Amino acid sequence: MAGKLYLCATPIGNLEDMTFRAVRILKEADLIAAEDTRNSIRLLNHFDIHTPMTSYHEYNKMEKGQYLVNQLLSGKTVALITDAGTPGISDPGEELVRMCHEAGVEVTALPGAAACITALTISGRPTRRFCFEAFLPQDRKEKQRILTELKTETRTILLYEAPHRLVRTLEELYEALGDRRITVCRELTKKHETVFLTTIMEALEFYRRTEPRGECVLVVEGRSVREMERERQQEWKAMPLLDHMEHYLSEGMDKKEAMKLVAKDRGLQKREIYQMLLEEEQNG
Repeated sequence: MAGKLYLCATPIGNLEDMTFRAVRILKEADLIAAEDTRNSIRLLNHFDIHTPMTSYHEYNKMEKGQYLVNQLLSGKTVALITDAGTPGISDPGEELVRMCHEAGVEVTALPGAAACITALTISGRPTRRFCFEAFLPQDRKEKQRILTELKTETRTILLYEAPHRLVRTLEELYEALGDRRITVCRELTKKHETVFLTTIMEALEFYRRTEPRGECVLVVEGRSVREMERERQQEWKAMPLLDHMEHYLSEGMDKKEAMKLVAKDRGLQKREIYQMLLEEEQNG
């Protein structure tokens, strides 16, 4: 029988966040696949774990992924860990999970720390609906495409960023999104953890004066639905009324239904549209 792949979450800073179950599975597994074995050995030594370890990272994920699948198919149990947090979240673990499912290998996860969720819960921003973008792409065109999409995103936005790129990213966010409310979470679960509720511009001015330190999670408020509706109404109002009517009439609607939709688009009453159309006819 095939073995099982365990996705083992590890602490994002504070070692006390390691779960009892994760320690047990890491001790019982036949093999641990780690993003950076040099980093993970300190974690394993701390918890007296002596399971053999192999590297699995972005640059060997296909070749090593197949090796790990073969080990699993031979009946071995493999535990996957990342440098910090939950495997598969903004790391190559997602590729190994896909390969395991395709090969018929069972996959399970051991819940634990994830920087994005930790930041969201303490950010003071809406938590019911959110989107996670991880690190923005380095490719300029791809980055611009994502920033353009985020302009109209109404959910809370979560981004990761390294300290040396923080100012540049804040500049790009300000240019793309305007001066939204933002929470900058740094050094989560560590001694110098900070949660900075501010705006994008205020954060930019602060970090231009103060050198950023520590990995960051940026929690940005989504676009206001009401604001988007107001802007759309202004766009409709800028269109000549007869053209607006023709927009719907050309789709096969009758005049009554078209007037109803035009009124809704412009934030007016149907009778107001009727009166405006009468005036248009009289004037022209």
